Amino acid sequence: MSEPSLAIRKFSDLANPTRFLALVAIVWPWLAALTVCLFAVGLYLSFASVDDYQQGETVRIMYVHVPAAWLSMMCYTVMALSALGTLVWRHPLADVSAKAAAPLGAGFTLVALITGSLWGKPMWGTWWVWDARLTSVFVLFLMYLGLIALNRAMDDPTRAAKASAILILVGFVNIPIIKFSVEWWNTLHQPASVMRMDGPTIDPAFLWPLLIMAVAFTMLFFTLHILAMRNEILRRRIAVLRRHAARSAGEAA
Repeated sequence: MSEPSLAIRKFSDLANPTRFLALVAIVWPWLAALTVCLFAVGLYLSFASVDDYQQGETVRIMYVHVPAAWLSMMCYTVMALSALGTLVWRHPLADVSAKAAAPLGAGFTLVALITGSLWGKPMWGTWWVWDARLTSVFVLFLMYLGLIALNRAMDDPTRAAKASAILILVGFVNIPIIKFSVEWWNTLHQPASVMRMDGPTIDPAFLWPLLIMAVAFTMLFFTLHILAMRNEILRRRIAVLRRHAARSAGEAA
């Protein structure tokens, strides 16, 4: 069997919830340990880094704000891919992935909004401005809340999965708006200084702690995501068992 065919088969095997749960049981302790180590190194470098000549010690907010902002968009991208998996490939775990990622995305987005406000006050002289970047991120937070509410409001898992997947894909248009808002419109928010075609413009003394914290936040997301997927699979199994038990009780009566 060729390597691509083997990779496809291994990916297909994960469609089996039992096999996925077995994989999670093996992987998550290692992911959690790696996450803790990365945060330990990242936080040490963040506090040990020099003060910025303009922002002073407030520059350290960047080491939490920027990774949280990146993760807020990455979480939604994962949900969009999961939505495609639900509607196009009908992968059994795609809806589980999207549903598990929504609260995590909302959490990262809220952290980005709060830390951005704390950082904006000394830099801009105000806690909040309704410019393109901040407003689009706030809209993203509301979208996360709406998707969480939709998943909880519908009792039929199949209908909820389809409705949620369609809404996720429609809302994905907001992700490029967030990314390019500082280039398309005149905003107070600074333009990109790390993800640039001509390379990062940020000083290496700040770049390395930022990158390590970004990787730590990413590992935190993946750890929490697979654990949330595990819990969602178990919750659905319990719900099925309860329905069977209620049906059996009704027939016996």
